[in-house]
Amino acid sequence: MKALRFSGSPAVQEIDVPEPGPGEALIHVRRAGICTTDLEIVSGYMGFAGTLGHEFVGDVTDVGAAADREWVGARVAGEINLGCANCERCLAGMSRHCERRTVLGILGKDGCFAEYVTLPVRNLHFVPDGLSDANAAFTEPLAAAYEILEQLRVEPNSRVAVLGDGKLGSLVALVLIHTGADVTLVGRHRNKLDRIAARGVRVALAGDHLAGGFDTVVEATGSADGFGRARSLLRPRGTMVLKSTYHGKLELDAAPLVIDEITVVGSRCGPFAPALRALQEGRIDPAPLIEDAYPLAEGLAALERAATPGVAKIQLLCES
Repeated sequence: MKALRFSGSPAVQEIDVPEPGPGEALIHVRRAGICTTDLEIVSGYMGFAGTLGHEFVGDVTDVGAAADREWVGARVAGEINLGCANCERCLAGMSRHCERRTVLGILGKDGCFAEYVTLPVRNLHFVPDGLSDANAAFTEPLAAAYEILEQLRVEPNSRVAVLGDGKLGSLVALVLIHTGADVTLVGRHRNKLDRIAARGVRVALAGDHLAGGFDTVVEATGSADGFGRARSLLRPRGTMVLKSTYHGKLELDAAPLVIDEITVVGSRCGPFAPALRALQEGRIDPAPLIEDAYPLAEGLAALERAATPGVAKIQLLCES
């Protein structure tokens, strides 16, 4: 099968189709989405080597255990963290934080930029009929946006700023607007902001003056300087949600956080169920965020396009 792999540099290669082990499913990938984390990995983030990619929709074609045959033929999306299922954290429902976990296309586990991928059956979610592959491929990043609502209550009358008009920042803004909060998406690209403004979200360019005093600021710029901007916009006792992962280190002046009693919340992967419901019901329609789709064989061109400033979501067509 074809796979877009990384080992010092990205390349489309021919490799063997993986075999599902006990408790696993073999999935024929239909579509996969390129996100900023994939681009950071190509820059050295996490020291990953292998098949890239973690956002996908596909069909289960085989399973490793007879007890899981009901999954064969199902169209699915999959959670990306593979916990050991036996440790204290996994047994407490925190497999995303398992100390022995692997992460699809990010840490120790080949990803979904391939014709086939394997995942534990426990990681899979049925994709509803009628939901397009293009939109279903947004399940994982949309779940990450919904994670914010799992971690804190966003009051209907609160002021919220989302920094970063990339794919994740845009999805976060679309999720948070449904809380009734006054949401402002801040970014550098007028074309991206216009797409979200059409959905009722207030937008501002990064260079615009914004009055501070926000109750919550979500930092999704993918850059180290986003932290400082987020801090400057918060009121005392406000909450900063960190959604960015990037290759590099952050220099932190902790004193202002202490003085203003700022709450800092790290936020990563999230729940698939509300994301799939929102997509199925049309409450969140990510289709306008799609810039283009490339065949898997043109994966290098797809990565290059995805890394171009101002470009929205690039997807890969992974079926043969």
